Amino acid sequence: MAGKRKAKRVLEDLSKPSKWRLQHGTFEGPIRAADPATGSPTQHRRAVDTLGQMLANGTITPQMHEAGEIFRGLFRAACFDGMSTSQIVRLPGMRVDTLSTLQIDARRRVAAALDALGGHDSPGGSCAWFVVGLEFSVREWAMRQGWAGRTVHGPVGQGILVGTLGTLAMHFGLTPRTRAA
Repeated sequence: MAGKRKAKRVLEDLSKPSKWRLQHGTFEGPIRAADPATGSPTQHRRAVDTLGQMLANGTITPQMHEAGEIFRGLFRAACFDGMSTSQIVRLPGMRVDTLSTLQIDARRRVAAALDALGGHDSPGGSCAWFVVGLEFSVREWAMRQGWAGRTVHGPVGQGILVGTLGTLAMHFGLTPRTRAA
């Protein structure tokens, strides 16, 4: 009886980002430095997010970038990102599914921001939820999102993101409201 051959395992290069990580955004070149604790040379790679890349390109203003960071922080504090963790300290009589006051407040603020964008199903609300909150790329969001049976093209998706960030900047009070004369 002949046994089955085992497939050879291909070891990936751990000094480079994995294929999975590279499909979720680009990296800047490695920065060579010395480890403060040991003094040995190290390489640091920094992932560039969509908002940071748009700020560096001059597509959005610093206020828009800050508004996106505020929304992302609220989104994470509200625990909408889908990452579940177990409690380190388990107290008797406490339920796992209870929300803290921080989470409830963050959920209210995210809901208010989505209302300012036109609701969750609007282009701005959907873009804020997926691109800013869940950190999808604009291309990923545009491919999965569509209105009236048509998908959103890349440049249109980027324009929706810019409009969304401008509205969020105004909602969070980072840019003044102007009155039309």
